[in-house]
Amino acid sequence: MSASPSESAGRPTVSEREARQVAEAAREQEWRKPSFAKELFLGRFRLDLVHPHPTPSTEAAQRGEEFLAKLRDFCETKVDGALIEREGRIPDEVINGLKELGALGMKIDTKYGGLGLTQVYYNKALALVGSASPAIGVLLSAHQSIGVPQPLKLFGTDEQRERFLPRCARTDISAFLLTEPDVGSDPARLATSAVPDGDDYVLDGVKLWTTNGVVADLLVVMARVPKSEGHKGGITAFVVETNSPGVTVENRNAFMGLRGIENGVTRFHQVRVPAANRIGPEGAGLKIALTTLNTGRLSLPASCVGAGKWCLKIAREWSAAREQWGKPIAQHEAVGAKISFIAATTFALEAVLDLSSQMADENRNDIRIEGALAKLFASEMGWRIADELVQIRGGRGFETAESLAARGERAVPAEQVLRDLRINRIFEGSTEIMHLLIAREAVDAHLSVAGDLIDPDKSLQDKAKAGANAGVFYAKWLPKLVAGPGQLPVSYGEFKHEVDLSPHLRYVERHARKLARSTFYAMSRWQGKMETKQGFLGRIVDIGAELFAMSAACVRAELLRSQGDHGREAYQLADAFCRQARIRVEELFDRLWTNTDDVDRTVVKGVMSGTYAWLEEGVVDPSGDGPWIAETAPGPSKKDNVHRPIR
Repeated sequence: MSASPSESAGRPTVSEREARQVAEAAREQEWRKPSFAKELFLGRFRLDLVHPHPTPSTEAAQRGEEFLAKLRDFCETKVDGALIEREGRIPDEVINGLKELGALGMKIDTKYGGLGLTQVYYNKALALVGSASPAIGVLLSAHQSIGVPQPLKLFGTDEQRERFLPRCARTDISAFLLTEPDVGSDPARLATSAVPDGDDYVLDGVKLWTTNGVVADLLVVMARVPKSEGHKGGITAFVVETNSPGVTVENRNAFMGLRGIENGVTRFHQVRVPAANRIGPEGAGLKIALTTLNTGRLSLPASCVGAGKWCLKIAREWSAAREQWGKPIAQHEAVGAKISFIAATTFALEAVLDLSSQMADENRNDIRIEGALAKLFASEMGWRIADELVQIRGGRGFETAESLAARGERAVPAEQVLRDLRINRIFEGSTEIMHLLIAREAVDAHLSVAGDLIDPDKSLQDKAKAGANAGVFYAKWLPKLVAGPGQLPVSYGEFKHEVDLSPHLRYVERHARKLARSTFYAMSRWQGKMETKQGFLGRIVDIGAELFAMSAACVRAELLRSQGDHGREAYQLADAFCRQARIRVEELFDRLWTNTDDVDRTVVKGVMSGTYAWLEEGVVDPSGDGPWIAETAPGPSKKDNVHRPIR
């Protein structure tokens, strides 16, 4: 019998349970700081954790605003987004200009030559530059949010920071390499190996979708160290010089959107990496990756906020200029509803992003759930905003900017924004994976006290102990879900002005308790099978995301009112968003128990067994030949190296 592709490639064969254990071991186990979102999922509306809205220091704001002014001038005078889209590449002179501006070091401490911007201003910069060219936004965020600087900031040694961070701040582009052709969100099957050999490790393997990998000088590579004498082994993180012998960039990938990004396939063959380049201990690679992503994910909401602001501008200008049936289309209710959605949702996206970012800067709260919710909510809503803009623009929304210009109209790249934003629902954790990741964190308190009750490997003694602990926990917790401030008409009165936002906060408080009750009921009903109810868990998380966004919108509106900065208008936008969100929340609660999950499973079994294959008749498949997943057996590269360092 021939070996399977996975076996021939040396890929570990793991069971579903083993894969879950690897993922569980990588997550942060302790909650050392409070978390607004974690409390929300437990039915506790801790408004005090986010209100009054935290703000940056005067010095941080001044430094950030000064850089934004320089970056805006650069974007307006040096960046041609249409050229980047047309040629599918960021010109070298633009990247070198960004280096001179210090944009590679926005998040790097000043003592290493960086700008030392806060997360808040880093995200404002990404939104700004991403509006000029999304490809540039991706280049900068992949370099700093998940590339070499962030893991070294969190887990590197002083010596590593001194060696690599000055390079990353000014000259060297970095990339993060985790995904493999047959490994996405299941890292337990990671095949790239790092075998200890004296003072080095020898890397072998292939990495896919290496954003920045084509032009990167430095790589963060996740590889599996085999367990041996003196070596704990496990998935481990390394800093790798791209010009090392045996590193080959085999392909520059092309996509439906973000056409200027330098994303490729990188092969490692007998690449020697000094042990001094290992980040953290052996086996800590996944924890490093997940911790890096806690704040790294905030770069995606930044791009969505920038896109939302641009979509609002185009929707406003176009809907005032375009007339139908005797009046501007904005005055037609069907179009007006879309404009209202774009405006209110953009306000909420910025509220979620700024609140999460400021919380990250203050480091008072654990924001692992907030960051994940921000990524999830922004990627889904950003896509809807762009889709609504295309609909408002009609046929012109489907037409390319180049074609519009060729026939004498304003070159509005609405269809490009739709294409560019689509990947955000997949990047750095797909929506489906984010649902599961957030759901796991949301039920952590329950699993901490009652997890052994549903673990088939636990003894009767362990289950009895867990039962006793669970009884104590739930005896205290459940009664608190019955009543709360949300039932008192005077609660949150400080949010009552010309527009009254207090009813929305009372709604959040009541429905946080309802969400917790629903989660508890589901755990009681399904117990160990709860993790298979992905449809239910996804809706639970989506409800939490809406409640978080409502909270952020109200808190931001009050901040702007207190600062005298468009406060009245901010209250109007927050009110509109909350009213729209409440409709979505009610629908999601209904769908917790009234849905097609069971019949969907039946249909899926039929599809996969070929029962409905007749439905596929009558079409031609234009797909080319070739395997679904490329062969990635270790060995020397058979392709030319397309690595293109920029100097």
